[in-house]
Parts: sequence; C-alpha cells; structure tokens
Amino acid sequence: MKVKAPGSLRNQLLRWLILPLIGLVALNAVSLYRDALEAADTAYDRSLLSSTRALAERVSVRDGKVVADVPYVALDSFETDTLGRIYYKVTGPQGETVSGYDDLPPVPKNVPRSDLYPALVRFYHSDYNGEPVRIAALLQPVYDESMRGIALIQVGETLDARRALSRRILVNTLLRQALMVLAVATLVWFAVRLVLRPLMRLKNEVETRALSDLSDVDQALVHKEVRPLVAAMNAAMGRMQGLIASQRRFIADASHQLRTPLAVLKTQAELALREDDPAAMRAIVRSIAGTTDSAIHLANRLLTMARIEHGGGAQGAPVSLAAVAHQVGLELALPAVQKGIDLALDTEPGADTTVIGQELLLHELVSNLADNAIRYTPPGGSVQLRLRRENGGVLLEVLDSGPGIAPAEREKVLTPFYRAQSALEANPGGTGLGLAIVRDIAALHGAALTLDTAQDGRGLKVAVRFTAASGGLH
Repeated sequence: MKVKAPGSLRNQLLRWLILPLIGLVALNAVSLYRDALEAADTAYDRSLLSSTRALAERVSVRDGKVVADVPYVALDSFETDTLGRIYYKVTGPQGETVSGYDDLPPVPKNVPRSDLYPALVRFYHSDYNGEPVRIAALLQPVYDESMRGIALIQVGETLDARRALSRRILVNTLLRQALMVLAVATLVWFAVRLVLRPLMRLKNEVETRALSDLSDVDQALVHKEVRPLVAAMNAAMGRMQGLIASQRRFIADASHQLRTPLAVLKTQAELALREDDPAAMRAIVRSIAGTTDSAIHLANRLLTMARIEHGGGAQGAPVSLAAVAHQVGLELALPAVQKGIDLALDTEPGADTTVIGQELLLHELVSNLADNAIRYTPPGGSVQLRLRRENGGVLLEVLDSGPGIAPAEREKVLTPFYRAQSALEANPGGTGLGLAIVRDIAALHGAALTLDTAQDGRGLKVAVRFTAASGGLH
C-alpha cells in the first residue's frame, strides 16, 4: 500500500492553527452579532414601550366614552421619525377605533405577553403599507363612574432604524474580527517560522556534510520532541558505518582469497606451456581442473554471501525443511559414498517441518552444513541430518563424527574466512565461508544457530532452531 506524502510541515502547522482560529473567530463574530442585535432589539422595544405608555397616559373616559387626548405636536412625533415612521392606534373596550390608524394590524392570537416589563404588553412583527413593522400592544384600564373597561394602545415602528443599526453592528463586528484574525495569523506565521528554524539548521547540517561523514548529528540542534528522530538517524548511520566497514573487510578478504587460486592457476598454466611430456601435461591439467573447482566453489560461496547481505531479494514463503534436507541428501550422496561415509536423514514421523523463508537460501544452509560435515569427516565416518518439532518450532541438527571444533574457536568459525585448526588439518583446501553463510542465513530467517560436540565427546553438532516466532525474513 502506497503511503501518501505528508507534504509541508510549515503549511500543515499554519493550516491547522489558522483555519480553526478563523472558524472560532467566525463563531465568535456570529455570537457577538446576535448578542448585539438582541441588545439593540431590547433597547428599541423599551423605546417603543415608552411611546406606548406615553400615549396610554392620554387615554381617558369622558361622558361614558373613551377618548385619546393626543395633541398635534405629539401626533406629529408619532407620525414621523428621522430613520423611520411610527404609527399608532387606540381601540376602546368595545373594539371601536378611538384614534390613530384604523387599519393598523391587530394583535395575533398566539402572541404571548412579555414578562420583561411590569405591564400588559405584547410585541409582534407585521407588515403595514408594504413595510415590515414592529408593534407594541399595551392593555390600559380605563374607567369612571359610568363605565369600566380595557383599552388597547398599539404603537408600530418601521424597521429602518433597527436595520441600519444591525448593519453598523455587523460591519463593526466583522472589521474587528478580521483585524484580530490578521494579527493572530501574522503572529502564528512568525511563530511557525521561529519554531521550525532548528529543523532548517538540521537540514543544512545534513546537506552540507561530506559523503564520507557518517558521524552523529548533534541532538542539541533540534527541539526535545525531535531528538528521538535524530537519535534514530544517528543509530541508522551507525549501522551504515558497520555495514560499510563489514563490506570493506569482506571485499579485502575476498580479493585476498581469490588472489591465491588465480595465482596458482597462472603458475600451473605456465608450467603446462613449458611441459613437453604428454603425461606430465595431463597431470598439470588435472591440477588446473582441481584449482578451478576450488575457485568456482569459493566464488559461489562469495556470491551466496552477497545475496544474503541484500536479504535474498525475495519474499518469504512456506518451505518444507524435510523436503529441502531430502534434496540435499540426494545431491551429496555421491561424495559421501566416495568417502565411505554413512549419510542419513532422520525425520520425526508426521512432524510438520514447514517454515517461512526462501527455499534457495534454506537449501544453501542445509547444503553447507551437510557438505562441511562430509568434507571434515574421515572416511568410514557418519553424517546425520535430523529434523523434529520443538517448542512449536522446527529444529534442524547436523551431526558428524569428524574432528569437531574446539569450544574456544566456535565463535570465530562463524566469521568469514576463519578456519579452525582441526579443519585445516582435515581439509587444507577449504574456504572458511561455510559456517559464516549458515550464520547469516539463519539470522535472516530469525533462527538461532549453536555449535556443540556431537556425541561421546567427538564430532560436531550444528543446531538451527526455527522458533514459532521466527521462520520469517528479517
């Protein structure tokens, strides 16, 4: 599955800091705007109620009739305003129009009485003469000796003034919030640049380094939270240094090991050119063939080690070790018979010997162990390959009746080109790579490799344990 590149850290920080900030400011602006409109509506409603009360004070009863004593000046103030128009209507107890605009919209039945004021007043919106209006309807008791009743005083106001105030509040709110966003965004931008400056120093430090400079990067260059990343980089460069040093040693050792058979081949070829005796020439050619076989064997071992260092180049798959061991036994049967060695395969009946790995490398592992055992076991000896289940994993053992390896040398023989003293005496022509290859293949498959005495204090036993947690490529 392809992982999407995360992109710019600076852009992400700015996006995740500024966008939520803009959202919060927008919500705050909406909240402030609503609060301001509510406060403005409350103020205008109070003013409207005051006008209604002023008109109610001029309503009285004369000769059994409700009258509204509204002077011309007061009437003029109701009819016009600097930002809008005001309309009024006085209705008597019997529903008759006493004064004002007779067609002023009546009070809807579902309008509740306002609890904000100590008065029997209702506020509602309606349309009058094609314009929206806000109307206050106040119930005013009227009475004298001849009658008692309730008069209705309505005062309506167009919404021009309220809308103008709402626009001013909206513009002022948006302007202030925009200035706040701009100021905070600028601060965030500078803060992000300042915070990322150590990472830029780290980038410059890495970019300006020489190709051969794999020394540790100073963790003090970056923030505390980034130091684990720098520590991981330093650890990776340390492993790279070790790998490069190992490859250099391997190349040096390999060139030294290959130089010897090539020099021998050249010498043998020169001798063959100077030789006139056909029998002697044939003997030299046989020597050349033997040297060539040794060089081919060494080159194949070197190529195997190079392939292991690159992880084998393939993914793991289920592999039956019993089948691999059986195939190796067939391949090495002839060399074993030629030396009179008893080569046996002992597999636990019905045991599942399947592991996850690369069949080619596992074949190389078993083949190297069996080949080494045959090479260093004297004629008439025995070599045994054993496979069985153990603790949920698979145990492979190769036992021989050869000279074995001294305990002090068992770690050394796992390094490339090192040969134990007993191996040098038993087979001077070895390469010293067999057990090193086995070690690397076992490590690649997560298996444990141990060397021990085979039996009765004689021979060598090599055990490779594929545990239930291993068996996969690493």
